[in-house]
Amino acid sequence: MRAPLRLALAVSLLALLLLYDAAGHQFSEDEMAGTRQRIKSMFYHAYNSYLDNAFPYDELRPLTCDGQDTWGSFSLTLIDALDTLLVLGNQTEFQRVASLLQDTVDFDIDVNASVFETNIRVVGGLLSAHLLSGRGGAELEPGWPCAGPLLRMAEDAARKLLPAFQTPSGMPYGTVNLLRGVSPTETPVTCTAGVGTFILEFATLSRLTGDTVFENVARRALRALWNTRSDIGLVGNHIDILSKKWVAQDAGIGAGVDSYFEYLVKGAILLQDEELLNMFLDYDRSIQNYTRFDDWYLWVQMHKGTVSMPVFQSLEAFWPGLQSLLGNLDSAVRTFQNYYSVWRQFGGLPEFYSIPQGYTVDKREGYPLRPELIESAMYLFRATGDHTYLQLGLDALESIERIAKTPCGYASIKDLRDHQLDNRMESFFLAETVKYLYLLFDPAHFLHGGGAEGAESWEEGGEGGQCVLGAGGFIFNTEAHPLDPAALYCCSRHAQERQELRDILLSLSQPSEKTGSQSQPPSRPTEDPPLDQSESIALKPGERKTAPLLSCPVQPFSARLTVLGQVFSDNT
Repeated sequence: MRAPLRLALAVSLLALLLLYDAAGHQFSEDEMAGTRQRIKSMFYHAYNSYLDNAFPYDELRPLTCDGQDTWGSFSLTLIDALDTLLVLGNQTEFQRVASLLQDTVDFDIDVNASVFETNIRVVGGLLSAHLLSGRGGAELEPGWPCAGPLLRMAEDAARKLLPAFQTPSGMPYGTVNLLRGVSPTETPVTCTAGVGTFILEFATLSRLTGDTVFENVARRALRALWNTRSDIGLVGNHIDILSKKWVAQDAGIGAGVDSYFEYLVKGAILLQDEELLNMFLDYDRSIQNYTRFDDWYLWVQMHKGTVSMPVFQSLEAFWPGLQSLLGNLDSAVRTFQNYYSVWRQFGGLPEFYSIPQGYTVDKREGYPLRPELIESAMYLFRATGDHTYLQLGLDALESIERIAKTPCGYASIKDLRDHQLDNRMESFFLAETVKYLYLLFDPAHFLHGGGAEGAESWEEGGEGGQCVLGAGGFIFNTEAHPLDPAALYCCSRHAQERQELRDILLSLSQPSEKTGSQSQPPSRPTEDPPLDQSESIALKPGERKTAPLLSCPVQPFSARLTVLGQVFSDNT
């Protein structure tokens, strides 16, 4: 094993030479502005091609200029691209599409959908668009961001996923029928990321709506997965959610696992949650100890730590960006250099790359226009200001334009060796790849908390406009949909205040005990007991949530004493 790894070290040295050459150019403001314009043109060529040839199907087929349903038959590309429109500054189209989706998308359909993909693309996309609606010039409901039509759509979609979580372990099935729930014949085997990639969207949904069921099931799944780690602190690739036994025992940071680690870090930041951060830090110690070789990350056996696959997968390229969020810049930079050397070798990242051989792996030579290396470049440029990362962005832009552009959009690259194309344009091309490219070349963008808009970069929201929103600190989900932590805090605070007010009014409305009986304080409603297998945490088709037993008009905190004053006004 060590001889091939010496070859890997030679590849790393070559990467340093290539990067030294790339780092020489310093981009001017005019060059960055010109590149942003080219990225916009790329987006609109793909976006307009989808509208003209594929809508309302999920995805565009760019070689035959038509569409196909892939993940659920709900105009997925349009949902995924909605917040990108606003990132590029197109408020008019953002408003038009937001209204169009409300009129045309229906989740009450007899379709088998990926729980993972529906969450990150649909729920995440709708939540992000909802939270950006104020900046998008849309008409806002009173109390936004704690209410709104896109938020209700996100909640509706998420409720369709809840039956998948109704398992003894709390870990969800991988597929659910949006109308009928989980099929009796559904396989219990799912990937690690399919269990651990919900806390961002589901906690956001719970904090905005006040319904804790979403965050609760996401946390239960995370804790169940945490309890299955091996004695050396690693998790495998696929698990049986019923038996909690690992079916695929390869441990790494790539496909099938990647976003689980991502969500522990980003969930810790978004929710200010030490439990999630400590989980990741424990994993990271094992990852660094067992899988890291010469700033590459290999696949190892989860119980023994022995190397099982000395390959780099393109999905692993998110890792340097994640490291930068934790301040591990030296390690992040060196790993990025390795990954960038592969890009420069092929003009893209092959799905699998053999580190010892320095070449693609058979039947894994494709590049479906993934965003992960561009994502890491964006984070590292923000952290270091090094123009090497801008050069990667320009390389990516030119490679995609030269290799993947067709008259009807941009096609996935079937084989990077000879640039054969595949008849598919994944929705993440518009949701992630183009978005991260644009943000890489726009360091003053509002999503970075940039200063281009000065004091006007923030917004008022919440009840009575008491919340400051959009001031920075956005967290991107694994589909590049930005979530505003301030909105979660705003709605959580108001929900807590409303609940306290309800409790006060409820206590005052209780009938007094008969004279001579022992006086007892009114009791709060108790929480529902844990669900057993016969109970359902999801609404049945056509069923609606019932209003709480006691409801009252929304009141800001400052109005509490006024309400109490009115209650006691007869006695004063």
